[in-house]
Amino acid sequence: MTDTIATGMARLDRARGDVRRYERVGPGGDPVAPGGDERPADDAGVVLDCGWGRLVFGQTFADQAEVADVLRSEAAGSRDICIYLRDPHVLVSRLPDELFIDPSLTYRLSLGANRRAAADPPVDLPGVRVRPLRDAADADAVNRIYAANGMVTAPVDVLVANARTDRFLHLVAEAADGAVVGTVTGVDHVAVFADPERGASLWCLTVDFNRAPPGTGQALITELASRLVDRGRAYVDLSVLAENEGAIRLYERLGFHRTATLCVKRKNPINERLFLPALPEGYDRLNPYARIVADEAMRRGIRVEVTDPAWGELRLTSGGRTILTRESLSELTSAVALSRCDDKRVTRRILAEAGLSVPRGRTATGDAGDTAFLAEVGRVVVKPARGEQGNGITVGVASPEALATAVELAARFCPDVLIEQLCAGEDLRVIVIDHEVVAAAVRRPAAVTGDGVHDIAELIERQSRRRAAATGGESRIPVDDLTMDVLAEAGYGLHDVLPEGEVLVVRRTANLHTGGTIHDVTGELHPEIAEACVAASRALDIPVTGLDLLVDSPDRPEHVFIEANERPGLANHEPQPTAERFVDLLFPGTRAPQRLWSPAGPGGAA
Repeated sequence: MTDTIATGMARLDRARGDVRRYERVGPGGDPVAPGGDERPADDAGVVLDCGWGRLVFGQTFADQAEVADVLRSEAAGSRDICIYLRDPHVLVSRLPDELFIDPSLTYRLSLGANRRAAADPPVDLPGVRVRPLRDAADADAVNRIYAANGMVTAPVDVLVANARTDRFLHLVAEAADGAVVGTVTGVDHVAVFADPERGASLWCLTVDFNRAPPGTGQALITELASRLVDRGRAYVDLSVLAENEGAIRLYERLGFHRTATLCVKRKNPINERLFLPALPEGYDRLNPYARIVADEAMRRGIRVEVTDPAWGELRLTSGGRTILTRESLSELTSAVALSRCDDKRVTRRILAEAGLSVPRGRTATGDAGDTAFLAEVGRVVVKPARGEQGNGITVGVASPEALATAVELAARFCPDVLIEQLCAGEDLRVIVIDHEVVAAAVRRPAAVTGDGVHDIAELIERQSRRRAAATGGESRIPVDDLTMDVLAEAGYGLHDVLPEGEVLVVRRTANLHTGGTIHDVTGELHPEIAEACVAASRALDIPVTGLDLLVDSPDRPEHVFIEANERPGLANHEPQPTAERFVDLLFPGTRAPQRLWSPAGPGGAA
């Protein structure tokens, strides 16, 4: 039940221990007047509204037709799940065009008398504590983690109201800086419908792969199980996609065992990947940046053909319109606009002529002019004039000898080398689509957190594995000469043990391909920065671009432009609707699926 749930509740009235009827109630427990497609109050059956969709307890329904009626009333943008239905295959066989058996496995953890809370203490993670979800800020953080992991989000007020009832145990993992880095939702079946089996279920277990330390998921499960033991529950069930081998290994290691329980869902755009007979050929070989575009197109009924999976190239067709894309690059970007972004010297010139701020810089000539410029500005950044993914870039060059070495490195990737004044500030990426700011994020260099046990080499390897898992193999931390130089400057060697809780930056640049992390700041973006980014996209005459800036802070106006990317990674900016706005640009006549929750937009809250 690592899926996501939706909004509203059903409360059961019981007579002589039998399920007789229910009435609709809001998240806080107050009755809600029937309306629309609400079912009569004398129908038996329990439907729990969780925010991302409803949890339908099949064992409380006397008639499968009633279950079908409930699933048919699913709200747009949500995902209902029917579990514990007797003979679910019979219902699906009668309505194959509407319903399907979810391709997941159900696992159960027994919580018998021999499994007491004291015997299963929470996993001790330095700097992380597990606690109940408390308020709207927590719920907003949970939704961001849901969206970043491709899950269905939920209205903030519903998550908060549900967490205040005894039906839910909604827990979050909080880092030392107060950030929410993981979440899990428990549903107490006894509190919901006086379950004679004294059961419970676990839903929406997920973590922030950018920030959560290894073991966060296990800590959430252990704490939830401990609290359910205190309530006297007999077991907790969860559902996991059969292909999620890593999660299955974790659950089995924690003592979960398979059960024969199946879930039924409705065929809707959100579930499309789970019931389609076949995805486009080559889909499984797409990287995350092409896949997010394919997914958004398929959700809208746009035909997707994978023309070159290794290249991330798609052919999208809707009606009589066909467009080729390569990740976020499309036929709508002209060759001239592409070339303006391809050469950083050209980008600088165009932006400067438009009155926008850029650092002082020059093309390396290999003579005294280079060293004179270094002496004039102090410290510089040396980079290939053409290139991507941070290749050949040296930051913080301060001596003529280091300058010569950095120019030689950059020239390996491009014969033309750019020398720029080093400007202090945070590394900000702003996504502009159709000359509107859609997302903004601060990028930070790869870093590891000490635990007082493992050496730095092991910490880097563990963090690199997590970044690779979170990005489909696109982000890894290289252990090369640049990494070794950064460690040496900090006074460490690769095999030193980092003290517990100490954060060590291991790369100079924040490039995502070398393990950097990205943190959404769209809601904090200063209006002057947003206006400047729109002006930059118009000056470059490019419909989709990722603009890199250095800023004092995203919420302050001071900034300089560093470069423009003609093919920004849209998948790096969840939960902002980057893929939605991109497909809007390509096919303006189509419509994005409804969202139950939206993140803060540029300049303020949503």
